[in-house]
Amino acid sequence: MSDRSSAAKHPVSALLTGPYGHPFHPILVTIPIGAWVASFVFDIGSQAADAAYLVQASTWLIVIGIVGALAAATVGLLDFFAIPTGTPAFRTGVIHLILNVTIVVAYVVNALWRRGADADQVAVGPIVLSGVSLAALMVSGYLGGKLAFRYGVRVAEEDDQAEGFEPRR
Repeated sequence: MSDRSSAAKHPVSALLTGPYGHPFHPILVTIPIGAWVASFVFDIGSQAADAAYLVQASTWLIVIGIVGALAAATVGLLDFFAIPTGTPAFRTGVIHLILNVTIVVAYVVNALWRRGADADQVAVGPIVLSGVSLAALMVSGYLGGKLAFRYGVRVAEEDDQAEGFEPRR
């Protein structure tokens, strides 16, 4: 294993990004993903049920997702700094980062678009924006998976992983 790939496996700051082998970023990304998927479901539900509570809940879920995304981005950015520049992993990380910033901006626009709307249904425009944002989120998630599972960013080294496959004594 090269020193360059080994550097991307270890945290810049274990206190901020999680200890070696237990990064915080994958845990934190579940907050925006879950909130934004649930928001989209509530948007669709508001079309079927004409329910103002679904509109309000959807908007709150978008805001919760934004806050969660900012927390995930903070630790993800620190993990990104550990990836050596000029590598395929770094280029993948740059695309992942740009996509995620774009998605968060789209959800901020979406939340502002809904602000002050007193309706029993979410308008079609914000629903379309949510759908496009979720599609982009899936692409970004794929790239995040590639960083971890293909390039091993913040994944324990194979020698450390081997203990999980030792037979019990």
